[in-house]
Amino acid sequence: MESIISFIRSAFYEPENFIPLHDPRFIGNEKQYLNECIDSNFVSSVGEFVGRFEKMCADYIGAKYVVATMNGTSALHIALLLAGVKPCEEVISQPLTFVATTNAISYIGASPVFTDVNKETMGLCPYKLREFLQEFGEMRLDGYCYNKQTGKRFAACVPMHTFGHPVIIDKLIEVCNEYNIPVIEDAAESLGSYYKERHTGTSGLFGILSFNGNKVITTGGGGMILTNDEELAKKAKHITTTAKIPHSWEFFHDQIGYNYRMTNIQAALGCAQIENLDYFIEEKRQLAERYKEFFKTKGIEFFTEPENCKSNYWLNVIIMNNKQQRDEFLKYTNEHGVMTRPIWTLMNALPAFSSCQCGNIDNAKYFEDRVVNIPSSVIIKDYFKN
Repeated sequence: MESIISFIRSAFYEPENFIPLHDPRFIGNEKQYLNECIDSNFVSSVGEFVGRFEKMCADYIGAKYVVATMNGTSALHIALLLAGVKPCEEVISQPLTFVATTNAISYIGASPVFTDVNKETMGLCPYKLREFLQEFGEMRLDGYCYNKQTGKRFAACVPMHTFGHPVIIDKLIEVCNEYNIPVIEDAAESLGSYYKERHTGTSGLFGILSFNGNKVITTGGGGMILTNDEELAKKAKHITTTAKIPHSWEFFHDQIGYNYRMTNIQAALGCAQIENLDYFIEEKRQLAERYKEFFKTKGIEFFTEPENCKSNYWLNVIIMNNKQQRDEFLKYTNEHGVMTRPIWTLMNALPAFSSCQCGNIDNAKYFEDRVVNIPSSVIIKDYFKN
């Protein structure tokens, strides 16, 4: 393991210092735009940078409409609401995900149902989903699909593009269309990733992004709702700004709304960050290629982008032989100043979701025992020399 530590340190030009898992990089107009925002006095949800950042994201991603939010979890919450998910209904997702995915489902009072991930993508598997729906799905006269076991409607399906690697989204949508289940893509980790030349988050009814501090680009916090439906986009913007009817002085709110709008100061940071997004992704892909070649010499599997995909390689992944080897690697690297992390505990193993229905999740269990994330920050040589 000493040679692995040495390689990682040399890759990041850090012979001695602590190496984090994923640090943000501020190398462009961040300070300039933040100063402009502060000088304008518009630092909350009103200001020119919010609209500018939305347009820049829409142009980059290829989504017709985007709505900036305070974080990715709030974006998913609103997307689920606007997709028609109601309390006591069910949402199909994957057990191998960050807890924010299932938390957002729970905010509505709905329950997650878990089906397995695909070995090639680490994301929701369309073939396992079809098997699950064939066994438990029941189409009724109202045109919706219900769970034979619980009697509840399958109100949505939320696949997650794990670590920036796209799921097989066209097959997932094909299956869900057969059962009239809307798809909401959790693309929180996959800004800059493409499946068959289409950006993640733009194939389903909605997609969502995150701009948390550990993502490829950051606004500190921040998220975004993506959709190609104009009416849904208008509703999303309305209810994320407390459902206030526009008026020069009167406060009138026509429904329950949410204070979920991204702030202008966050958006100012985002505008500067997205200007360097292509550069960041190219550097991350180069790092992934170096890792791939290095770990090949060590007999350790490095997880690469799936077929027909271009991944942003948000967090790089190696796959150990078993849980014991994984834990030994995690202990050694963290004790020697190189931050590594296991994948998340499966959602169905968490207390809040332990009673949720699961299909066969053998692939998710396989990854849970073996996956290790290794340092993945953008390497900018000149930046480190200054």
